[in-house]
Amino acid sequence: MIRYPNGMTYYGNKKRKKHLTSTELSISSANRGMELEHLINQSNEYYQLKHICLVKKRPVPINVLKVDYTKGARITQAFFEEKSTTDYNGLYKSKYLDFEAKSTQNSTAFPLNNITKHQIEHLKEVILQNGIAFFIIQFKAHEKIFFVEAKDVIDFISKNNRKSIPYDFFVKNCEEIKLTYNPYLDYIKIVDKKYF
Repeated sequence: MIRYPNGMTYYGNKKRKKHLTSTELSISSANRGMELEHLINQSNEYYQLKHICLVKKRPVPINVLKVDYTKGARITQAFFEEKSTTDYNGLYKSKYLDFEAKSTQNSTAFPLNNITKHQIEHLKEVILQNGIAFFIIQFKAHEKIFFVEAKDVIDFISKNNRKSIPYDFFVKNCEEIKLTYNPYLDYIKIVDKKYF
């Protein structure tokens, strides 16, 4: 069981799955991002192995209250200590990298409620400190993954009164990250192109 800062309680995937239909499971936000996260994690392992860059998934800041040791070390009760910022951070060519990975089933637009206000504020701060800030956004319906500079998302939000960014915006303004063998998602190639 995890207690969120707003007082809500989460009982973990196993109990939650019993209450969801198979359709709800296939589109739940937790499941949507797992495939993308796997691709990014594999790419980051490859980059580190080849001494290209060092990028790590940021751990979720939780405070553990109870652990069940009867079935191995399993957390049974915890709460989030603070809001997490973005998914990944690291170093590349002496520059700080910070990015968020998002996935959507929507074929026409990327819903902005997938990005929290504190994530935007965090990425603004990274940009202010001359860091490299971006999003990796997957459109599952189109089987496309885009590299999106954080400044472009921030500009879009400030200039538009919309609840989503149209798919066409990504096609026209962002770089598609093609799937390859090693690494699976070569996002560093785009970082090189845009920032170095």
